[in-house]
Formats: sequence, structure tokens, C-alpha cells
Amino acid sequence: QVHLEESGGGSVQYGDSLRLSCAASGATSGLAAVGWFRQAPGEEREFVASLDWSTGNTIYSNSVKGRFTISRDNAKYTGYLHMNSLKSEDTAGYFCAFGSIFSRYASMYEFWGQGTQVTVSS
Repeated sequence: QVHLEESGGGSVQYGDSLRLSCAASGATSGLAAVGWFRQAPGEEREFVASLDWSTGNTIYSNSVKGRFTISRDNAKYTGYLHMNSLKSEDTAGYFCAFGSIFSRYASMYEFWGQGTQVTVSS
């Protein structure tokens, strides 16, 4: 089993930055990718970014490309989402996920964090 611990959300102003963290522990040896997803009230869960753990390859949604950066710390088995130039439309609950397949689809991720709220005020 894998446990994910998320941190780093909060309330910020338009244009500010935040960094989200997602630390994996437990049976991590088979994990190959980390992804970030978000969900606003009344909306479906939306893909944000994903990273292939071994190659470092990344995928971003068009809505965050150029503003957000996904990264990893191999030694800590932690994934990060660096969010710059935040907009009010970025307000959502953000969820990290780890899985064995590098993908933009939530169904491909086996393990999920508890979620952290990001609120951007204009």
C-alpha cells in the first residue's frame, strides 16, 4: 500500500505563487508517475499536470501550461506542483496521485492524496 501526504495549499492573491507537495511512502517501488488534478465545486475533476518518474517527461493541461511546473525529488519520493501567476479560475481542491503508468487520465492512477485547497482572490 502507498500513502500520500499533500501539503502547501492556501489562500493567495491574483498573480501570487504557491508550491504544493505530495510525499509518497510505503510500497513505492512500482510507482512510475505522479499527477496533479483539481476539482472546483460543481465541476468534474480536471487534469493539471503529470510527470514520468524515471524520465522526467511532463504533460500539462493547456490551462496551466507556462504557469505551473511539476517536479520531483527522487530521494524524498515527493512530487511538487509549482504554481505561478495564479488566477481566480485556478481556485479548486488540488489532488496528487501516484500510479504505475504515466498518463493524463485520472483512472490510470492508483493512489490519491487527501487534497489541498487553493483559493485565489482577485
